[in-house]
Amino acid sequence: MSSPIVSVVVPAYNNERTIAETLRSVLSQEGVDFELIVADHASTDGTLGVIEIFASDPRVQLLDTAAGGGAARNWNRVTAAASGRYVKLVCGDDVLRPGILTRQVGLLESSGAAATACRRDIVDADGKILMKGWGLRGLERRTTGAEAVRRAVRAGSNLFGEPASVMLRADALRETGGWFGDFPYLIDQATYSRVLLTGDFVPDPEIGATFRMSSSQWSVALTKDQSAQARAFHRWLRRAHPSVVSAMDVLVGDVRATLMARARRFSYQILKRRMR
Repeated sequence: MSSPIVSVVVPAYNNERTIAETLRSVLSQEGVDFELIVADHASTDGTLGVIEIFASDPRVQLLDTAAGGGAARNWNRVTAAASGRYVKLVCGDDVLRPGILTRQVGLLESSGAAATACRRDIVDADGKILMKGWGLRGLERRTTGAEAVRRAVRAGSNLFGEPASVMLRADALRETGGWFGDFPYLIDQATYSRVLLTGDFVPDPEIGATFRMSSSQWSVALTKDQSAQARAFHRWLRRAHPSVVSAMDVLVGDVRATLMARARRFSYQILKRRMR
């Protein structure tokens, strides 16, 4: 049996309310051969019961992940089972738009790039749009991976978006060590950065996913640590790759990361009723 072109991996944790919509949005994709791998991370709600409903679909593989280890354990557990040429991780409360898999596979196949990312709508707990077409600021054209990484550092922000927006070359993800959990709030951006140092970034200008803001997410739970983790990541990247990120990039990025963390905390307070 031949391997699928793309592996969609879903690290599930306490997503009882939303994961059925997430999985349906993946299984309804057309035009490309894909597999869907779901790993439940010792959920304490009814998540496991919901995902088991999808087990009869031959494209679906269900796994379980032992408790503990944070997001990195489940993200790496589910990704390690992937057999596709490309990997897209989708959290258990996010949604893919029709056509995103075919489009992003086409972009990576034709360009040979290491990663692509699309714009996304940011929605509240009920799926109502808070911000439409968000993302890719300053990354609207193909660029070297190193330059894309530098721009994100200097912006003090994850310009690529959450994992549902991003598709990575599986071999590059494996060779660079998988999902990089040393900076939990930046696990996605830190991992993209390591992958992008192996190849180019090519943008997907369409709105291809939705990211749901909820009070249970890492981005909310770690809001007080956001700027500290961003600064630590910038310093790590500067030490590891001084030819990619300059001292001035780090300085500018640190200031912007601090300001953005404050703005994020303020927005969470305003929107907290819509994130439940």
